[in-house]
Amino acid sequence: MATPNEIPVAETIDNGNPEASEKTTRILTLRTSDDQEFEVPESAAVLSVTIKHILEDGCELRKIPLPVVDGRTLTRIIGYLTKHSDGGVSEEEKRNFDEEFVARAEMSVLFDVVLAANYLDIKDLMDLMCQEIADRMQNKSVKWVRKTFCIENDFTPEEEKKIKEEHPWAWKDVESDEEEKKIKEDYPWAWKDVESDDDD
Repeated sequence: MATPNEIPVAETIDNGNPEASEKTTRILTLRTSDDQEFEVPESAAVLSVTIKHILEDGCELRKIPLPVVDGRTLTRIIGYLTKHSDGGVSEEEKRNFDEEFVARAEMSVLFDVVLAANYLDIKDLMDLMCQEIADRMQNKSVKWVRKTFCIENDFTPEEEKKIKEEHPWAWKDVESDEEEKKIKEDYPWAWKDVESDDDD
């Protein structure tokens, strides 16, 4: 069974503080879609509105099932919840943690966390992930966006050309294929699991 001590993306919640430990004695067990189990302090878990409602409804579950969240994704989410539920962590430290949390995450990880945060109803985490995805989309070519988000191109080359001519402002500052290639070479980790433009 995995525990907060095994989570690499955040510290445990009480940080050796006796007062904090006293307030976080209840431990919940969360079970993921791939049958992994994680022990999490209740004070961290209830930042998820979904889990909070389960507890408020009086469900006495030994293990709370999370049927649409896998273990890899929940590991990251527990790290986030642990950091943000720790009263001894300053707002600046939380912001720094958030920046590091998303900085080197692969696109596939961002997508998985967005879906899980939506299911668990963790608004701040959802907003953080969506903003990071939006930032990565900025100035990217249409082809890049299609590949990244698996969007089918239903325009003919002639129709695309006409749209570009009618709305030139939409292509202002958009990266060229060569610029994208250079960025991918500099930051290969960000495109792991994302199809290349040559996969047509």
